[in-house]
Amino acid sequence: MLKSVKVEVTYAPRALDGVTPVQADVAVIAVKSYDTSSALETLRKAVADPLNCVFVCPQNGVGNEEKLVEAFGADNVVAAALTVPVDRDHNGQSVPAREGGLAFAPVGKTAFNWLWATFQSTGVPVKVTDNWRALKWSKLCLNLVANASCAILNVLPNRLVQYEEVFTLEIRAIREVRAVMQKLGITAIDLPRYPVRVFQSIATLPSPISRTFLSSRIAGARGRKAPSLLLDLRANKAVTEVEVLNGAVARAGRECGVPTPVNTIFCRVLDDIAHMPQLWAKYRERPEALEAEVRAEVKRVKALAHH
Repeated sequence: MLKSVKVEVTYAPRALDGVTPVQADVAVIAVKSYDTSSALETLRKAVADPLNCVFVCPQNGVGNEEKLVEAFGADNVVAAALTVPVDRDHNGQSVPAREGGLAFAPVGKTAFNWLWATFQSTGVPVKVTDNWRALKWSKLCLNLVANASCAILNVLPNRLVQYEEVFTLEIRAIREVRAVMQKLGITAIDLPRYPVRVFQSIATLPSPISRTFLSSRIAGARGRKAPSLLLDLRANKAVTEVEVLNGAVARAGRECGVPTPVNTIFCRVLDDIAHMPQLWAKYRERPEALEAEVRAEVKRVKALAHH
């Protein structure tokens, strides 16, 4: 149960014309990653004294903190990860679960003990770490699971785990994240409610064993809850967060020389569907179509390596 905390909260309107500058101690960027750039315009106008404000980034994906640092400086930015599951009731209202918590990591050298204490006073479990990249990549690892593949196939997680070959692709996607993180020198950290290190270790086991361990957990934890990328496609959004999720893994893999065929295909196919919804018919409940795309990508990468 959340405790009452006496703070004044102001929501910045999306329309710049409606923004009124305020003195703020904390600015929380809670928009989708594809709206970060427009949110920066709002923040520049809304925060009267940005040098005396801390910008907290609980957004999913990799790359948002860098944009905030460029705008406001590293010492004013805090990376965050929210692991409280949120669902909707029959009225469409957001309902947070009574589990999970918040993890924070300052991007610069400034300590924000008062900030951690403020969030802890709400009753939400809080974890603080000094490695913001480890924090964001660890959360990314969780965000990838049963997300893009569910969206592409238009199925819920409890159905996805029944597709043996596609669920093996899920495990390979996790392995790719782990390989990229190792190449970048980033060690996974556990987050409130989620033992990310154990999760990654299970994914390194032989695929049949990994599937046995992970399928029941994913089906039980997410079950019939539609993941974010599937919700975006069903809402006919022309843009999704796949570019900062699977796309971030693929880009980092290309830059550091780590093959990431599964994340590459998940990103490309989902992005294609978002821009051309008619393509969705090719993949809806057709796992073999997605598997074929990954096989073709693996073949293409091998061919390039031989030249």
